[in-house]
Amino acid sequence: MNPWPQRLQDYLTVRRAMGFTMRRHEKLLTQFTDYLAEQAVATLTIEDALAWATSPRHGDARWWAARLSMVRGFAGYLHAIDPANQVPPGGLIPAGPRRIVPHLYTDHEIAALLQAAGSLSFPLRAATYQTLIGLLSATGMRVGEAIRLDRTDFDADLAAVTVRGTKFGKSRLLPLHLTAAAGLQDYLRLRDRLTPHPATSALLLSTRGCRLRYQRVWEIFHQLVGQAGLIPAPPAKPPRTHDLRHSFAVATLLDCYRNRADVQSMLPRLSTYLGHTDPRDTYWYLSAAPELLVLAADRLEPVEKDPR
Repeated sequence: MNPWPQRLQDYLTVRRAMGFTMRRHEKLLTQFTDYLAEQAVATLTIEDALAWATSPRHGDARWWAARLSMVRGFAGYLHAIDPANQVPPGGLIPAGPRRIVPHLYTDHEIAALLQAAGSLSFPLRAATYQTLIGLLSATGMRVGEAIRLDRTDFDADLAAVTVRGTKFGKSRLLPLHLTAAAGLQDYLRLRDRLTPHPATSALLLSTRGCRLRYQRVWEIFHQLVGQAGLIPAPPAKPPRTHDLRHSFAVATLLDCYRNRADVQSMLPRLSTYLGHTDPRDTYWYLSAAPELLVLAADRLEPVEKDPR
């Protein structure tokens, strides 16, 4: 019996439940699974994926890479269910710049970063970077947005911050968890005591009482990554500040699936919270965590009927 059509349909069902149309993927992956059936293979291998992706001899590297990219998504789903299936690594067919694979921080790694930040010289610097890392982790905002926050953008009564001058020129209100709001209030009390007359209206202050500079944030963050001993899992690159945004999005979606929430209705709200103008930019985060595919597949399995 040929198992590949059902495996493909299960994968397409999961992806469509996440908001993807998958029309082009269905066409090409059907060709791929037909190829696997002809080869009489039971598990997906890198060799089979590469052979099929490069089979149109008239195609160029970009077309081959696009075909292999579609197979990679399918392979990741199969591997999460059965590790015997192999996932082709990225870059097998170079075809120009690609999106960087994000490093998804665990709670333990974020705690290690916060601990490393606490060891920075000068109490204000330590508190500022602990607050910055906590804010990025709790809200998924962009680093530039956090740096541009003014003190008046934090509303302690509402437990929210207003992000202004975003990447796409729109402002948005971000509700905070009560612990995050309390942490911001503690930081403000400390910075007011250490720097009662800052030279800026910024929420987050440097040791000189000025607004943080992106380049300096980048330098210190990478110093903290080293101190925390964070090592990325291939094919991810060394952890970046922006990966805290990816981690927030993925963690939010994982929580939705684990809590049996309505993920379809959550996605547009998450997209708005992150400041995306196109929900497709939010959907991309779904491919960063194979665990999401497994949870989605579990959600779609029919509930067993009560034998009574």
